[in-house]
Amino acid sequence: MMVMSSERDGPSMALIVRKDLKLSTGKIAVQCSHAAVQCSLIAKKKESRLFERWVNGGARKICLEIEDLESLKSLMSQAMGAGLVSYIVKDAGHTEIPPGTITVLGIGPSPRKTIDALIGDLKPY
Repeated sequence: MMVMSSERDGPSMALIVRKDLKLSTGKIAVQCSHAAVQCSLIAKKKESRLFERWVNGGARKICLEIEDLESLKSLMSQAMGAGLVSYIVKDAGHTEIPPGTITVLGIGPSPRKTIDALIGDLKPY
């Protein structure tokens, strides 16, 4: 299948999960969902044209893993410095981990090339 230029260059969202927490599959799904929803709401308000392009282009998302909290915070700083839509999920602490634990970083929807420049070294979750 040939990938169209617009698919490679269009907006994307990255969901970056801390692998040091050893979360259950269900917990990861919920935490990523929190990040995706919040990033979407932020983008719809602050970057409405980009948000519409992202939705109309299939709302591409990718889930990646990151080693630990320090690495996640560093990536968040880079994303914010680049002016990208970003959101950090802090868990409520009702199930597997203590309240306030940072679990996932959402980046985007933002230009895919810009996100890829930040996350290029991360592995798929």
